Amino acid sequence: MKKVSILVPESCVMQAVADPNYLFNAVNQFLISMGKPALFKVQLVGASKEIQLLGGQFTVHTDQLISEIEKTDLVFIPALLGNMEDAVEQNKELVPWIVKQYQQGAEIASLCVGAFLLASTGLLNGKKCSTHWSFSHEFQQMYPEVELVDGSIVTEENGIYSSGGANSYWNLLLHLVEKYTNRETAILASKYFAIDIDRTTQASFAMFKGQKDHNDEEIVKAQEFIEKNYHEKISVDELANLVAVGRRTFERRFKKATNNTVIEYIQRIKIEVAKRSFENSRKNISEVMYDVGYTDTKSFRSLFKKITGLTPIEYRNKYKRTQIEEMIPNFG
Repeated sequence: MKKVSILVPESCVMQAVADPNYLFNAVNQFLISMGKPALFKVQLVGASKEIQLLGGQFTVHTDQLISEIEKTDLVFIPALLGNMEDAVEQNKELVPWIVKQYQQGAEIASLCVGAFLLASTGLLNGKKCSTHWSFSHEFQQMYPEVELVDGSIVTEENGIYSSGGANSYWNLLLHLVEKYTNRETAILASKYFAIDIDRTTQASFAMFKGQKDHNDEEIVKAQEFIEKNYHEKISVDELANLVAVGRRTFERRFKKATNNTVIEYIQRIKIEVAKRSFENSRKNISEVMYDVGYTDTKSFRSLFKKITGLTPIEYRNKYKRTQIEEMIPNFG
């Protein structure tokens, strides 16, 4: 089983502890309802057995002390409360354990302003990070060596994750559910908890984020144009002209940067949009096809199956909202 350790720091937001605990235990129930074994062992962990929150109004009892945990797979750092410098100082004894777990292969995820504690470990130096928009200036002042991605809902780099402000951390939680299980289970969880699974303010195509981790600015510009204009018929010549690069040079650079040909990338974007439409709307296949810029049903069907392994009808029937709702178990 995957070991999920939810840290309970001093002066943390209780809901940011409870939500990942509830979600990952719920996912275990979803898996069991589908005839699969539970995947996650979820524990609340901390430096002490009892952590008082909100001035002693609530007490959280941890399942295990961090000193007792040799190795885990996923660590959640919840949002902190109050003055961030004070909150980080108050929880500095957690830092060596977080670093040790990452060095041993664990993934680390901060929720909202939990990014302050994560950044204090040094693990974010030179990496991208998200946090609550209203804390952006303070974060940059405290951690200038971290690349803050303003307004981003989910940021991921080298097994370190962070989320935007407040309840937007649910998008990170669902992202991790999808990573550790599959798309179907993540959609199921999103419907159960009434969360828009793909909400993001920075990139509508987060699944292609890794393909933008290159330094070719012209190619990034072309990628962003494709993503914004998926409903149009886009040609290679049009993109080459957009970035003022010769066609052959453009195609070679695009392939080197993204590991896809230009046509493959355009097709993947269009099919990704079509998938989301089948999952979240009641549009028929023709409507979705036209929405993403295709007019030939046979070509659309063939490409969709090539990329997803399912025909449009099969995908829609498997992932449409009503089908997912019927799958949701009643476990409270």
